Amino acid sequence: MQIVTVTGCFDILHSGHVKLLERASKLGNKLVVGLNSDRSVRALKGSERPVNSQFSRKKIIDSIRFVDEVLLFDNDTVTEFLLFLRPAIWVKGGYTMQTLNQTEVAVAQSIGCKIVLYPAIDNISSTKIIAKLQR
Repeated sequence: MQIVTVTGCFDILHSGHVKLLERASKLGNKLVVGLNSDRSVRALKGSERPVNSQFSRKKIIDSIRFVDEVLLFDNDTVTEFLLFLRPAIWVKGGYTMQTLNQTEVAVAQSIGCKIVLYPAIDNISSTKIIAKLQR
């Protein structure tokens, strides 16, 4: 079985997220989403985030037909999550190899996990949606 994982906050789910998850699901037999806990989202994005709780975000992502499983993780990096899951492929959207956390990259490579990067889809992000709402 070839496990594919996508990790992230998925704070305000939008079409870019859904397209990323759909693309990722086609790369293997099982798509597991690694979802940042509320605490780890605050550590990464600031005290005003997440907008939606981890339980709400998990329920929404769980409802997407091509997502097989959603696992919460409470760390500020995905290194322990990758070591636990040991996926064949790790997909990230909106990153380059230079902008990814290099410790995470090294861990993925050490377990033989292929890293697949997609550019930001539809030029949309949760951060941009929040900024638009605040204007």
